[in-house]
Amino acid sequence: MTEASESLTFNQTVKGIAEFIEVAIHTILYVRQIYPPDLFVRRKKYDTPVFQSRHPALNEYISGAVKAVTDELRLGNVDKVVVVIKDKDHLALERFIFSVNNMIQVESYNKDTSVQDAMSSIALSQYFRSFLIKLTMIEAQLGLLELQGGSPALFI
Repeated sequence: MTEASESLTFNQTVKGIAEFIEVAIHTILYVRQIYPPDLFVRRKKYDTPVFQSRHPALNEYISGAVKAVTDELRLGNVDKVVVVIKDKDHLALERFIFSVNNMIQVESYNKDTSVQDAMSSIALSQYFRSFLIKLTMIEAQLGLLELQGGSPALFI
């Protein structure tokens, strides 16, 4: 078996989920036009085009939030991660929910051992790819987000 087709370890799965959540947040901010499009650069992840912010403060904020989620994922304390887009009055306009409550539980000494019947890195990448493709199509389904002059907040 190649490394890419072997079952992932708990730690590899957490790392993969964290990377995906970070990519998804950047893509949500771009697709929902929370910030001007010229603030983003087009990249490729999971064999699909994605968008990444070029703003250092925003990137630091997202990275810090994802690191906090990663730490809690490793401890098994996360059921879901919710990205909330709020208006200037702090009213939630949209929520994007990432459910991770079906993650396997393993003993701390086994977190670097492959888990039987777990996803491979190829399968996980394909899953993330399909989600990101759907995410980029969301504006067609939801329509343009009206912020009415407010500056949205991101909560994870």
